Amino acid sequence: MLALVKTAAGPGLSLERVPEPVPGINDVLIRVRKTGICGTDLHIEAWDAWAAKTIVPPLVVGHEFVGEVVEVGSNVSSFVPGDVVSGEGHVTCGLCRHCLAGRGHLCPHTDGLGVNRDGAFAEYVVLPVTNVWHHWPGIDEDVAAIFDPFGNAVHTALAFPVLGEDVLVSGAGPIGLMATAVVKHAGARHVVVSEPNPVRRALAARMGATLTVDPRERALPDVFSELGMVEGFDVALEMSGNPTALRVSLGAMAHGGGVAILGIPTEEIRLDIQEVVFKMLTIKGIYGREMYETWYKMSVMLQSGLDIRPAITHRFPAERYEEAFATARSGDSGKVILDWTALAG
Repeated sequence: MLALVKTAAGPGLSLERVPEPVPGINDVLIRVRKTGICGTDLHIEAWDAWAAKTIVPPLVVGHEFVGEVVEVGSNVSSFVPGDVVSGEGHVTCGLCRHCLAGRGHLCPHTDGLGVNRDGAFAEYVVLPVTNVWHHWPGIDEDVAAIFDPFGNAVHTALAFPVLGEDVLVSGAGPIGLMATAVVKHAGARHVVVSEPNPVRRALAARMGATLTVDPRERALPDVFSELGMVEGFDVALEMSGNPTALRVSLGAMAHGGGVAILGIPTEEIRLDIQEVVFKMLTIKGIYGREMYETWYKMSVMLQSGLDIRPAITHRFPAERYEEAFATARSGDSGKVILDWTALAG
């Protein structure tokens, strides 16, 4: 089969012919239809410091996908060929305290699809049956391809109650855009998105933001009177990984507020802990998705009218992966999709 491979230590990826994966007795073999490019894939392609210490080439990359089941292992009875599926990219051990208690998202022995094991940027991918999600009828195929990052958005957006609350979203990358739509759908009163890129601010407005702010030009407290906010934000979603953005968010919080942090910084962040203490803020780190409650919530919200399709801005055939990666890296985009269905394998 053809797959997008990190063949050696260093920048770049290449479309290579590799052996098709063979499913074990508890596995599902999936023919990939569409995939989404993630920030993790950009790190691997660029071969930054994180990738250099994490990735062992050769490796098929990618973890966001939708496809159809083509073969199941002898122990698998819950899927049949033709089922439309995506996969939870965190393959957990199943044996630790957290896994046994149904808290797989906390498993300390997690292997990442496309990071620690061959991934989904390929014509076929294999996953354990416990990692395969059967899509409900009516789910848009492009949306199904990005259930993984959509799950990150939902996990972050619903970390604290948002019904009737004023919510700050820092960073309007693809996950921040989806989180904006999620909190609006879940009943937030005002959703303010702080983002320096004008293209992404425009996308945030399409996703339901009450107001978008260029943090270089306007301080967050300036919006309080405009929106009728008495004290500050009740909930903040930190999606950028930017140290200044996190510090500014804390300063703009109401007493008793909650801050959910998904964005991963590239440097150490120093915080004013007095602000956290005297405002009695709750700070919660978010990683991945809750297995599989988040997946259920995603499907229910889509059924009830949530539309995240505006977050998908570009689509490319898989063989144009270099152009697709450049587009995703530019910042002037939302989610970028690769289509594997027309690949001449």
